[in-house]
Amino acid sequence: MTTRRTVGIAGALVGAASAGWAAGALAKRYAVGRIRLRPDLEANEPFGELHGSSHDLITSDGLRIHAEVDGRPDAELTVVLCHGYCLTSDSWHYQWRALRRDYRVVLWDQRCHGLSSRAPAADCTIDRLGEDLELVLDKLVPGPCVLVGHSMGGMTIMALADRRPELFGDRVRGVALISTSAGKLAELSLGLPAMMSKAVNMVLPATVSMMRKRAALVDRGRQVGNDIAFLALRYLGFGDSKLVSPTVVDFVESMIRATPSEVIADFYPALMSHDKLTALDVLNKVPTSVVVGERDWLTPPDHSRAIAAAVPTADLTMVPDTSHLVQLERPGVVNEALLTLMKRAERGEP
Repeated sequence: MTTRRTVGIAGALVGAASAGWAAGALAKRYAVGRIRLRPDLEANEPFGELHGSSHDLITSDGLRIHAEVDGRPDAELTVVLCHGYCLTSDSWHYQWRALRRDYRVVLWDQRCHGLSSRAPAADCTIDRLGEDLELVLDKLVPGPCVLVGHSMGGMTIMALADRRPELFGDRVRGVALISTSAGKLAELSLGLPAMMSKAVNMVLPATVSMMRKRAALVDRGRQVGNDIAFLALRYLGFGDSKLVSPTVVDFVESMIRATPSEVIADFYPALMSHDKLTALDVLNKVPTSVVVGERDWLTPPDHSRAIAAAVPTADLTMVPDTSHLVQLERPGVVNEALLTLMKRAERGEP
């Protein structure tokens, strides 16, 4: 398929989607209104309002990485939380609140996300994220720690394992990999029939490229498309869309919307080319927990099973009726898995 034809198809898809969105705007607004009238148990949850002491770190390529330190300063173990693609450290709201009671907690915004600085496209790589995590450990973690990563954050931990395997077992005492993958994301079906999935995967790179070139226009459209984004995220990001809190959906949607289109496009190639399966053997030195939603279509359960197969000592938790944002959709299950992991790390279990 020629580049011109690919871009043409990509443009047609975007145009058709835009026309469909405009035609259905009133219906979507009505649907969103009905959803928001339902009881919302999380309506008063203070999302985004947890804070610790603020720190700015400077990377080897001159970027500013924002981090926060919270919890018990005298705790033997520090837990380091690494967020996912298009999110921020606030996405760990429930885990942050649970872990800071007994542990020292370090959270950081990955480069180009949240309050951290933007990087050139060439420096938006998983290996760079692994180097950034090493900086966080060097500057903010005085002793042994447990690393926890969601989605791209899990890939960041794998990159560190590949880069500095000697850290695992002594400095790094445990690892949790949540809704993530060790590679082959470019082969995802996205929950679509085979032929449709193949067509989408062929067109998607050109669409992402066009998204970057016209980032200002795309971002303006994203700012006014909140109802559409709400419905899409509610159905695609969560397993049981009828039960998920509208407040939680709004919270996640606001983080995604705050991520510039250029950043989304810049990290896309890194996610698609990510391959750290051979680095996973390092994790057999430490207690490891792997958690995934059974209805996760972004990093499907098979990817977590592959990680668990490469790390036979790992505990694999499959969460029913749950999708990619499992730490927000089923926080109790994730918190229990993390607290169990912390206890194993404290006991020095393999």
